[in-house]
Amino acid sequence: MLKNNKGFTMVEMLIVLLIITVLLLIAIPNIGTNNQVAQSKGCDATIQLLETQAAAYEVEYGSEPSSLQDLVEADYVETTTCPDNTPLVYNNGAVSKGS
Repeated sequence: MLKNNKGFTMVEMLIVLLIITVLLLIAIPNIGTNNQVAQSKGCDATIQLLETQAAAYEVEYGSEPSSLQDLVEADYVETTTCPDNTPLVYNNGAVSKGS
């Protein structure tokens, strides 16, 4: 007599595991690349924020800040580095990456 057992066969389970493995092999390298792009965009956003806060400082105090430390001391910003810890410098109203 034939029994009608319901469930997955070993071959079906191996095919599913193979598909999942291929998808992971495709996805993992892309995650690393996207992390670098996100850090770069985060640094650009931080530079724009600091320039905007420097303009607000100038409106309130009547003069440009002499350095980014002035913005920290006046509680305009908490940090003057990019998310990847690249230092930023302030020069003539513009913020740029330091060396």
